[in-house]
Amino acid sequence: MAPPGEHDDDFRHWKGYAKHLEGEVASKKAELEELKAKLEAMQRQAFGRKSEKMPPMERETRRDKEADQAETQRKRKERALAKTRLVTETVELKVPDEQRTCPHCHNPKLKSVGKGKPTTVYEYVPGYFRRRIFRRETLACRCGEYIVNAPTPEKTTEATRYGAGFVAHLIVSKCADSIPLYRLEKQYRRIGIPIARSTMTDLFHRNAELADPLVARLIARIAASDIVLADETTMRMQGTTKKAYIWAFLADNLVAYRFSKDRSGKTPVEVLGASQGTLVVDAYTGYNAVTRPEGRERAGCLAHARRKLFEATSSYPEANEALELIRQIYLVEHDARERGFSQTLQHAEMREKQTLPLMDKLYIWLTDRKNLHPPKSKMGKAVSYALANWQALTRFVKDVRLPPDNNRSEAALRAVALGRKNYLFVGNEDAGNNIAGLYSLIATCEANEVNPVAYLRDVLPRLSTHPADRIDELLPDAWKPSS
Repeated sequence: MAPPGEHDDDFRHWKGYAKHLEGEVASKKAELEELKAKLEAMQRQAFGRKSEKMPPMERETRRDKEADQAETQRKRKERALAKTRLVTETVELKVPDEQRTCPHCHNPKLKSVGKGKPTTVYEYVPGYFRRRIFRRETLACRCGEYIVNAPTPEKTTEATRYGAGFVAHLIVSKCADSIPLYRLEKQYRRIGIPIARSTMTDLFHRNAELADPLVARLIARIAASDIVLADETTMRMQGTTKKAYIWAFLADNLVAYRFSKDRSGKTPVEVLGASQGTLVVDAYTGYNAVTRPEGRERAGCLAHARRKLFEATSSYPEANEALELIRQIYLVEHDARERGFSQTLQHAEMREKQTLPLMDKLYIWLTDRKNLHPPKSKMGKAVSYALANWQALTRFVKDVRLPPDNNRSEAALRAVALGRKNYLFVGNEDAGNNIAGLYSLIATCEANEVNPVAYLRDVLPRLSTHPADRIDELLPDAWKPSS
């Protein structure tokens, strides 16, 4: 016979070992699921159809809804108004001589009927630059003691042959249209301007430095705003394998970018400092330094939570239940916007009566699944992200001024993302600061429906003589063209 308790020890030993194996199996399953999800994501990105990507919420809110006739009419009026801004010329086309005689009665004197049948054709007329030769008058006195020349034409910087209009076109082409300088060099050469790329680089950075006071004031106004949206994206810098970053900060119709060599929280601190208000961002910890009790209150991004749930749908179809709840939440925002209620008392009531119950349902759905899925699985990560940031995600419900996400700041970074694909990198930190500053002015122009070429052409020559205490007059939202 075995000694007393011997079998009990064996049983406990094997029971513990079995538990250990169960844990190992669960861990391996979670790792396998994570790898499978990554593989599916890479396959979808490389080979998948566009329809497999997450549909934009704007399209989702219009799903199952009849077309809004008023909205359709509004868009038609906008398109008609846009056509009026286009330079229009009328070309008179005569009937050919061989057709100016009636084939039935042979009458050669046909009469005109009405003003003629109009046919509209949109044509491209190649743009052009001008070479202006200014002959500056020179006057001299007979006494030989006085001679005077007419003033030099207005330019953005000294010792340059290129006018403000040319510089504005160069800057906007690179920052707004993401055309790298080597391509611009080829375009300019085709139309008769043999400008070297080094000269374009010099013009770009000299005028960016000239615009520094405007950019500094733009950032100061954003920091003073009560509600700020922010996001960041990578930007390669020459000479290092580490990622640099460009940050976007938005407030109302103001947009500013900031370049940094890393993703630390130093940049949000430099931009926002100890300012008060609300910061709408994702869950990245780099913003923690400014979202403290003595600083800004943090509002989360529901779109980020939605994106993580969407990524889980390939393995967990039940995630579609949460996505539908989020769609219903955005429908409230869509209806308020369509009815002209945005940020009004009626909008606040809609959020109280409709959005709050939907958020409560979403919270219950998430908590019910908190411990059902491995933490490293797509569903586990999606549920953990939403619950860990729930207070920030729900902050918009009680403050009608807040959006449910930071999509505007994400959208502001699209121009940067497109640019880095074309010109690949910035040369150094100063170059990064310069392009971020010019991005800021152009994006704020677009947010205020101001033509950035016309704006820069007018403002850059004025900066050296404009009073510093009236710098706000030259920002895009207050700019008035000079006489």
